[in-house]
Amino acid sequence: MEAHANVPMNMEAADASQVAGQLAKWWWVWLVAGILWLAIGFVVLQFRQGSAATVGLIIGVVVLVAGVQELVIASVVTSWRWLWITFGVLFILSGIYCIFNPLSAFISVAATLGFIFLLVGVFWTIQAFISKPANDLWWLSLIAGIMMIGLGFWVEGQLLVTQAYTLLVFAGVWALLHGISDIIRAFQVKQLGAVAAAA
Repeated sequence: MEAHANVPMNMEAADASQVAGQLAKWWWVWLVAGILWLAIGFVVLQFRQGSAATVGLIIGVVVLVAGVQELVIASVVTSWRWLWITFGVLFILSGIYCIFNPLSAFISVAATLGFIFLLVGVFWTIQAFISKPANDLWWLSLIAGIMMIGLGFWVEGQLLVTQAYTLLVFAGVWALLHGISDIIRAFQVKQLGAVAAAA
């Protein structure tokens, strides 16, 4: 009986090992993506007109991907499908507009940056209280949320030029952190594949 119980577990372990091995073949994709994100971060933090256009393009790509995700969700759900399709189409059209008009997209996002920070801060604060029972470090999210709300009020009271520079700093730092995390993930995936091959 015990031997039969171990068979499915051994098969699951073998399947996981095989998946890890297949995934490890693509570790260089994370590495290349990380290097690209680092390059984008350095370009954005040059604070030139090209920086604003780069951020506008990033915004366009992110919105375009969000639109595709909405359409994928629409193909799976059974209720409210029209709503997912509507948002998907709107996101895709907005993403295409941002890609072809990156400076306009940058200025539009910079003008609403304070409101965006406020929304993120409120979301982080609510998330902190929701995760409090299961997360000992919930107060970090709470502090980050309060700081983001304060930053939102500060940015909202600034001129558009200051809002634009704030957006450039945040986008540049985010791209740098994204690049570093992708590079770390690349070597983790590669090591995971080596462990799976040894097993």
